[in-house]
Amino acid sequence: MARNRSKHTSNTTAVDPIVRLWLLRILVTLGRHREFMTSKGVSNDVLAETLGLGHWIEPHPHAFDLRAVRIELRKLHRQAEAQNAQIQSPLILTRNVQRLSDLVGLGATDCRILEFIVSLHTEHLLDEVTDWLGKLTSIRLFQTLSVILDLPEAEVRSALSSQGALARSGLVSIDRNNSYSLLAKLDLISGSFADLMSTSDADPISLLKGTVSVAASTTLNLSDYSHIQASLDILRPYLRHAWESGKPGVNIFLHGAPGTGKSQLARALAEELASPLFEVASEDSEGEPINGEFRLRAFRAAQSFFAQRQALIVFDEVEDVFNDGGGLFGRKSTAQLRKAWINRMLEENPVPTLWLSNSLEGLDPAFIRRFDMVFELPVPSKLQRERILSEQCAGLLDAASISRIAESADLAPAIVTKASSVVRTIQDQLGENGVATALERLLTNTLEAQGHKPLKLENSQALPAVYDSKFINADADLQQLASGLSNARSGRICLYGPPGTGKTAYGRWLAIQLDMPLVIKRASDLLSPFVGVNEKNISLAFQQAEQDGAVLMIDEIDSFLQDRRGAQRGWEVGLVNEMLVQMETFPGVFIASTNMMDGLDQAALRRFDLKVKFDYLSFEQAQALLCRHGEQLKLSAPSHGLLARLRRLSNLTPGDFAAVLRQHRFRPIESVAVLVAAIEAECVMKGAPKNSIGFI
Repeated sequence: MARNRSKHTSNTTAVDPIVRLWLLRILVTLGRHREFMTSKGVSNDVLAETLGLGHWIEPHPHAFDLRAVRIELRKLHRQAEAQNAQIQSPLILTRNVQRLSDLVGLGATDCRILEFIVSLHTEHLLDEVTDWLGKLTSIRLFQTLSVILDLPEAEVRSALSSQGALARSGLVSIDRNNSYSLLAKLDLISGSFADLMSTSDADPISLLKGTVSVAASTTLNLSDYSHIQASLDILRPYLRHAWESGKPGVNIFLHGAPGTGKSQLARALAEELASPLFEVASEDSEGEPINGEFRLRAFRAAQSFFAQRQALIVFDEVEDVFNDGGGLFGRKSTAQLRKAWINRMLEENPVPTLWLSNSLEGLDPAFIRRFDMVFELPVPSKLQRERILSEQCAGLLDAASISRIAESADLAPAIVTKASSVVRTIQDQLGENGVATALERLLTNTLEAQGHKPLKLENSQALPAVYDSKFINADADLQQLASGLSNARSGRICLYGPPGTGKTAYGRWLAIQLDMPLVIKRASDLLSPFVGVNEKNISLAFQQAEQDGAVLMIDEIDSFLQDRRGAQRGWEVGLVNEMLVQMETFPGVFIASTNMMDGLDQAALRRFDLKVKFDYLSFEQAQALLCRHGEQLKLSAPSHGLLARLRRLSNLTPGDFAAVLRQHRFRPIESVAVLVAAIEAECVMKGAPKNSIGFI
């Protein structure tokens, strides 16, 4: 008797006529009726009802007659075959297959096979019955499909070959190395593809959900990328030429830190070139990440889908393919495992593609050389950052705040866009005074989470300071130097002398005189405990200054230019060499400052166009500075006795005055005597001045 029920609980027994025909062919032509019926009854009641054998399911008045059931099953098969010419696949499935056929060039056999595989993934009963076929090798797979679909085996084999349209488009893939059930052996392009093909009567792109999608609109435009204008001037005409000539193998590799706007650049580029942009999916329709293998299949599908039209494809987060190996354990990446296929693809892909990555690290050099263009997208220049802040944060920040926030060299466009979007959604709840604070807090949190320094906060308590070269005791005319650099717009200047003598202040003042941005780097900004990182940081500092059209000032230059004759480690020599190379090739104004001239590499000293000594204040300068600050604090003029005490301070610097005046915020200076005493204390802390600093 029939006791073994179907594993599915659905009460529905109706299936499409084409599916019923396939079921009968499996049972009769392929002999799987042995699993369906035994001397005791049928093994699957749902199948029996679907085929028209429901009257053999108990209870029934007659004993189960296996021979009679077989005869009836064969009769049902003959009847279905006789009606084969009139049997059609479901209308929605037929339309969708035809749409894909028009897009990627499927033949009649390809369409028949695709309809069957989609049905196999959506019809539970068909899946169950094909399980009775057991595990299939690739050869048995071709033979089985030939019978089920009533197609010549040679046509099936050709359609499912690696060169067939189904495989080239990525719509269908076969595991040729293992034996599996029919369902497991035939895989579709995505998990949602079969359901969409069966239920969604829509445009072809919507059928590819989880595979490829139309890119979202951009929030930036190409004018926001003027810091890579030289690369864009090559890229835009090259893409136009590729479309006009049908040039295959056009691939652009774009790398840059997270948030620098790589995806937005791709969208802005497509918009300007009036080309549709399609993105290779990185997650499936349910939001789950897709591994490198499936992303490559999605890319191959996209190339096939859009080969006959002007389009641009973007493959973001290429680390999923090129750098997903286990370097520690020697496991190769997905791309390395398919190196020949990747290389061929990069030479033959018909649709120009932008490959986006956070870095070049781990990318096989053999792949890099196959890209037409490889360029980096750095954080925009300060002027660009100000422009982006002004556009994205209009009404949220004032001009002064925008200028101050733009000083952060790590402030990528995506950080600004996201933070401003969050703040705008709750702007009413934050109130007028809380908007700017909230925005800066979000920006700072993201910067710190990425390992960068927080935004520089506004110091409302800072005393106003006016730079005056009269209070700098230098051995060169600083005004004349500024005038000369203003004309030349290029020069390498070394400022040396004791701390507090005004070297950094002069660098800031000089940038203002030249009407140029200023990039200041200290040893703590550039030095790293990891070998090779120091050289990279130095190179990036010079690149940033050149990109911003800025004066570059590096404090504590002695940390980078120590005499190589005393170097004990190879990286120390490499550090000096890198600094020298960058100094020589930098086209702008470079200012280096140091408190310790002794021990600097002699070759490095020769690279500087001018070396300017900043010394302790002369008595006349100290007296004038004391009187100026006394007037600012509304104190009486200093007595002769106080001036005599001031004269004895041979190691006095402008920085000492600045330190004492900062104390005034919390420790009021009520008389000029208190002011002089505080200055004396600063000098005592430094000890007696060392011998004059000079050259060997």
